Amino acid sequence: MAQRLDALASWRAAVGAAAADLARDLEAHDLLSDADRSLLATLHERLASDALVLAFVAEVSRGKSELINAIFFADAGRRVLPATPGRTTMSPVELWHDPEHGPCLRLLPIETRLEGRSLAEWRRQPDRWQHVPLDMADPPALARALSAVTHTQRVSVAQAEALGLWHPEHPDDNPPLAADGSVEVPVWRHARISVPHPLLQRGLVVIDTPGLNAVGAEPELTLGLLPSAHAVVFVLAADSGVTKSDLALWREHLDTAGLERFVVLNKIDTLADPLLAEAEVQAQIERQRQEAAALLQVPLARVFALSARDALAARLTGHAAALQLSRLPQLEAALVDELLPRRQALLVAAAEAVLRQLQATAQQRLADRRRQQAEQVLELRGLRGKGGAKLRLLVERVDVEQADFERCTGRLAALRAVQQRLLKAALAPLSSEALRTEMAAMQAATGALPFSLGVRGAFETLMSRLRTALDSAATQADEMRQMLEASQQQLNAEFGFALVLPAAPSMAPFVSELQRIGQAYGRYLGVGQIWRMAAPGFAEQFRRMLHSKLRVVFENAAGEIELWSKAAGSQAEVQLRERRRAYTRRREALQRVQAATGELEQRITEVQDQGEALNTLQQRLQTQLAQVLAQVLALAQAPERPALRQSAA
Repeated sequence: MAQRLDALASWRAAVGAAAADLARDLEAHDLLSDADRSLLATLHERLASDALVLAFVAEVSRGKSELINAIFFADAGRRVLPATPGRTTMSPVELWHDPEHGPCLRLLPIETRLEGRSLAEWRRQPDRWQHVPLDMADPPALARALSAVTHTQRVSVAQAEALGLWHPEHPDDNPPLAADGSVEVPVWRHARISVPHPLLQRGLVVIDTPGLNAVGAEPELTLGLLPSAHAVVFVLAADSGVTKSDLALWREHLDTAGLERFVVLNKIDTLADPLLAEAEVQAQIERQRQEAAALLQVPLARVFALSARDALAARLTGHAAALQLSRLPQLEAALVDELLPRRQALLVAAAEAVLRQLQATAQQRLADRRRQQAEQVLELRGLRGKGGAKLRLLVERVDVEQADFERCTGRLAALRAVQQRLLKAALAPLSSEALRTEMAAMQAATGALPFSLGVRGAFETLMSRLRTALDSAATQADEMRQMLEASQQQLNAEFGFALVLPAAPSMAPFVSELQRIGQAYGRYLGVGQIWRMAAPGFAEQFRRMLHSKLRVVFENAAGEIELWSKAAGSQAEVQLRERRRAYTRRREALQRVQAATGELEQRITEVQDQGEALNTLQQRLQTQLAQVLAQVLALAQAPERPALRQSAA
């Protein structure tokens, strides 16, 4: 994985640098439009900040923290994350690398749940987190510091209920009640661990979640962190297989289309039986794999039986054979061979689309310049043997042609006005104000009704109206496309433009994203989950997170339409500027020929040289674009590394 992430990082840096060089060349020759600059800026941001998020999810006591230790922290020489009996992770943990502040542990107090803000909002308030520096050179001290994620406190039932960690209607989900009437709850709501691990330094982010009750109690996990993960490792116990609580966790939070899921049957070492032959033990393990795959409805190849404890011990002692027996390398190879290529494919597609767009616009503008240059050469050659009176007439003709051409400015102004009106109509359903109005309508519809009666219907009405808003924006954008297409055809025919309308943006990806959000958030509104909405502050946090997710979808959809409109409109401005320059060059050439005998042949040569320069520029840019595209596509075509194939074997 480190090798692949290094290769990906090198590719991102190389493609980013090559795209920047290409942009500078296009800019130097006035071949870069504002729309192209926006595309390049978006690509640069994505190449610079793209991270790989891997979430580990399990019920308590499945060995999840031990698995993370075995994969990520064996180099520390001991266990780092708490993974001993009776000491389980009590709060969600995020492992990442913060190059600015160095190794540290950041802890968010559980009391922040009373304020109804999301984790994303709390991240912007560092003063509310407890900061603990980490000494990576002292493993025992590091382990002691990280044990804070297991800390608990005893509070009254009323306090636990206010925190959303106690529900009278669902006693089976509540923590045990002590003799004094108190209950045990986590001290921390969320923990962020920044360590200079090689994989984390390469952009990997690991999320460790602490069981069904904690996942369900923190909507940020199911509605924010887990959906943003590129893959989920779901950990089960090999001796018990898929339990009722495991199945509930899977169905309620992980059974989502589009999420890359890997299932781990941990603790196969507990199945060792001195009274059974080794073949019989292996047959038991295989049956557990098949049953887990069938119950969870995942391919058998995505179910891995292993021993995280044996793997960690093998790595701490340097025992390669024992590491293979633990079967951990098979999971690691799958993460490398299946997860990373999918992530790479998305980046390759994004980079290729931007470069193809740059290529198309640059070729179009160069072709227009070459056409104008060829017309000027023909005009100058026609002057051979002509007298001064003829030259004066030609200068006057250029002035007449330019004056006639300038009539297009009024048409272009009218076109821009109509385009802006249609753009405003297309963006209106996607505006922040429209979204706030729809969210307020949902809240008003549920305010006077019990959640079980009103919220589901109001939520479905909201999603239906938002889908209608996207459809309305798509309809308005198509109306704009038809208007622009007809207008550009007229301008091309009447004024000699070479306008080509770019493909209109599709709202289908945003409709799909809206559907995915509806499915994810709708899980909380089913009969089995609706009681959570009654917890203090939970409903408000639910609404705020939903609003935040929907705002991103609508802002991105509006951005696509605006960028397309900008690209369509900028063509006319660019070609108008080019044509004015061409008229200026023609007039100057004729005037120079008038002023000096022998100037005509020299001017013909100059214009021909300009044509050759344009040909050379076009060939050079085509070669440069081809090289950058080859660099982009090389990542998708890279062969597997032998070391990875051996690890998988």
